Amino acid sequence: MAKYMLVSFRTCPWVQRSAIVLREKNTEFELRHIEPDNRPDWFLAISPHKKVPVLRIDDKVSLFESNAINEYLDETIAPRLHPEDPIARAINRAWTDYVPTFASTVTAVAYADTEADYNKAAEQIPVPFERLEKALEKQGSGPFFNGAKYSLVDAAYAPFLQRYVFLDRVKRLGHIEKFPRLKAWCGAILDRASTHSFPAAEFEAMYRENLRRRNKWVAQFIEPVPAAAE
Repeated sequence: MAKYMLVSFRTCPWVQRSAIVLREKNTEFELRHIEPDNRPDWFLAISPHKKVPVLRIDDKVSLFESNAINEYLDETIAPRLHPEDPIARAINRAWTDYVPTFASTVTAVAYADTEADYNKAAEQIPVPFERLEKALEKQGSGPFFNGAKYSLVDAAYAPFLQRYVFLDRVKRLGHIEKFPRLKAWCGAILDRASTHSFPAAEFEAMYRENLRRRNKWVAQFIEPVPAAAE
């Protein structure tokens, strides 16, 4: 079996997507964390874009960009997470391609400098939520994007749904409750062991600490992680 090393920042959502896929496939791998402000020379030598994620295979080959990494893993390690049907697979890939738009909109409140910017960003969150709600209505009874079977789409969205939940706990946003399919999907994903590289409360505390260091407008509302998250 190949030897895999996945290089990450501790709270990077894009790396988290690939770690989830490796866990879903019950594949052993080393998750090596580096600091974003102190990227070691060995990492710069193996990362073409000097960014994470990088998947190092057998200490010989570097793959980069989470979508490409996940497609490779799905083609080479069972069980297959993509649907077998070509049309369903194309639909899944299209929704995975939507993740950057979804992520930037859903987490934009974390980067707002003022209350006005925060409110403007928060008002945009229902747009991608509604699009996903309609997609989920077409995909069966759940609990996952394709119904009963977990897929690469679930892995792709998991980190950003998780961060929405974290931000909602810092300062109430209250949007996901208006989208029952999306809320149920989010719950199923967060309940799945593969989503988590760290214990849930520990990771939420790390995320909050990152928000505090970023010192944007929402940081003033950060309190200790609620007991319910433990």
